[in-house]
Amino acid sequence: MNFFEKIVHFFSAEMTTPTNFGVWHIVSLILVIGLTIFLCIKFKDCKDKTFRRIILISWIVILVLEIYKQIVFSFDWDGHTVTWDYEWYAFPFQLCSTPLYLLPFVVFLKEGKVRDSIMSFLATFAFFGGLATMIYPNNVYISTIGINIQTMVHHGSQVVLGIFIFVYNRKKFNIKFFLLGIIPYVILVAIAMLSNLAMYHIINETFNMFYISPYYECVLPLLCDIQKSVPYVVFLLIYVIGFVAVACIMYFIMFGIYKLCLKLRKNKNEKQTA
Repeated sequence: MNFFEKIVHFFSAEMTTPTNFGVWHIVSLILVIGLTIFLCIKFKDCKDKTFRRIILISWIVILVLEIYKQIVFSFDWDGHTVTWDYEWYAFPFQLCSTPLYLLPFVVFLKEGKVRDSIMSFLATFAFFGGLATMIYPNNVYISTIGINIQTMVHHGSQVVLGIFIFVYNRKKFNIKFFLLGIIPYVILVAIAMLSNLAMYHIINETFNMFYISPYYECVLPLLCDIQKSVPYVVFLLIYVIGFVAVACIMYFIMFGIYKLCLKLRKNKNEKQTA
């Protein structure tokens, strides 16, 4: 092994694969909840410049860890020989990978509908993807320590940033703001579909971005059963509409909590002035 390969091998140290609601999972949830509360209390009314810096730092962290993940997944050491082989199934273009591509727009774009649409997507669609994984990580855990750290940081950041972005934009986060988030979702689904169709004819490996390829089985709970039971076009419609519906539910839950907090604060102020 050369020096670089020794470094990769060092950061490929193994552990017992964590389990759902085991110590690793519970500690990760506690850290995510704690960081979310901290950001939403400390920086809920911060200046735009500060908000952008927080998003930028978050993006750099998840980007560095994603690069690490791609390198480790391509590296294999059998005790004698090093083999490099890129694993196309792990290409980072799933719903949970979208912050890698969209967070820079939040950092560098001027205020406007395009930036708002991306923030809406991150606070609903991407937030749900991260939340679902954090609640039920299941097969995202493996025996590599670094990858388990990466996956919890990555999906945990989706939850933290999703809520933080909502709280920061709470005064303008109405139904129109939410509907803007559907635009980047549709665009991303279209890119995933075109990529799936093209790569199927280029490589001889599993390539199933957003898990909507007509050539491979969807591995997402419930959707995998639906795909087996209905024509592909129907599956695709259910997939697209289903995620829009779930994102809408996320919006109404957060909006409802926000309105409840306003009402409680108003009642508290009225009691103090009475």
